[in-house]
Amino acid sequence: MITTDAAPFAIQLFARWSDMDFNQHMRNAAYLGASEDCRMRFLSERGFGVGELAWRRIGPVVLEDRLVYKKELPLLDGFRVDLVMAALTQDARRMKLRNTFHRDRDGALAATVESVVLWLDLDARRPVAPSQDLAAIWLGLARASDFEWYEDRGSAGPRL
Repeated sequence: MITTDAAPFAIQLFARWSDMDFNQHMRNAAYLGASEDCRMRFLSERGFGVGELAWRRIGPVVLEDRLVYKKELPLLDGFRVDLVMAALTQDARRMKLRNTFHRDRDGALAATVESVVLWLDLDARRPVAPSQDLAAIWLGLARASDFEWYEDRGSAGPRL
């Protein structure tokens, strides 16, 4: 039986000079990059770093990103990025991951990024269910309060 984590996975970051847009707050691509960093740290800390994924010939592919902004993150502001599971197929082939960005100075929600991700067989270039040990990591991630199960369409999915 797989149990879920009680708390979201989280990392601490700060808004860098290269993250700024013309209005002097964090630009949209920086939020996407921080979300990716959080997901890769989550995997790496559980034994699935880039080398392991390459050896297994499997990789995550983002199909869709949705960003919602609430508060600004100006230069050098510290913030926490949380990661939870918002939706998932039973075999962990496809998932919706939610990252929330909270300012250190007041805890305010600055932004939310939702990403629909699937696993890609790097040789066949087709969606694939991850191995049981990798699937267990995703199945164990803390779930959003509005978590839902995706309908499992088996190997049906986009041809990449």
